[in-house]
Amino acid sequence: MNGVDSTLRTLHDDERDLEQDLLAAAERHRAEHEFHHVATDVARWSREHAARLAALGHGRGVRLSGPRDHPSPGPLTALREKASQALGRRPETGLPLLHDLRDLHLAASRNSLHWEMLAQAAQATRDRELLELVSSCHPQTLRQMRWTNTMIKVLSPQLLVSA
Repeated sequence: MNGVDSTLRTLHDDERDLEQDLLAAAERHRAEHEFHHVATDVARWSREHAARLAALGHGRGVRLSGPRDHPSPGPLTALREKASQALGRRPETGLPLLHDLRDLHLAASRNSLHWEMLAQAAQATRDRELLELVSSCHPQTLRQMRWTNTMIKVLSPQLLVSA
């Protein structure tokens, strides 16, 4: 396995992880409607990225599994949703959201670096297929980063000062 294949594998796994982390955070912070809906939407991008990376890897002899199945909601989901709605945004409930945003931002940043590395390799080797994939997916990862960064900027002052 060469460096490109290794980076494809790492990015594929990280995109799958980011999708799951976004969906889990969306569920934890269901009362934060904007966060919940945007996190669910941008998780789809990571799911698509993982699927496209798997398809590219398959053509190169690198076996990558497809996107993970979404776990079915457990019996505590309704209870968590009610508790989340009852609590709303209070300082003690906001800090976990801020921490989740930080972790999501760092994960998206890591993915962005891998996309950038693959872009450089694709340009150096004139690999059009890889460059097309990077050109299509990396902007969405950058948007994930900008979204988490914006949310952190908006929420940090109120939540950190009032905690």
